[in-house]
Amino acid sequence: MERVQTILRLPPELMARVKRASKREKCSVNSFIEQTLDKATGLEFPKLPADFKVSDEILNLGFTIGEPSPEMLENDPKLAYLWNKYGRG
Repeated sequence: MERVQTILRLPPELMARVKRASKREKCSVNSFIEQTLDKATGLEFPKLPADFKVSDEILNLGFTIGEPSPEMLENDPKLAYLWNKYGRG
């Protein structure tokens, strides 16, 4: 995977905590920072109960407005997730 090099300025006490945390996680400081930023900015999908049911009204919206185009699904990961999970009922 391609990486972009950057300069990051941190207060000394924060850098010390990052170093300790990366040691605890048994990874490099760079890897720790990358993983932390990825978690903080990543997509989060709702955790739904196992018995969650989508109403017929919602399911029928796909028939009313049509299916999303492949481009829409490619550009909107949340839409793609929901469409793949519920939209093809």
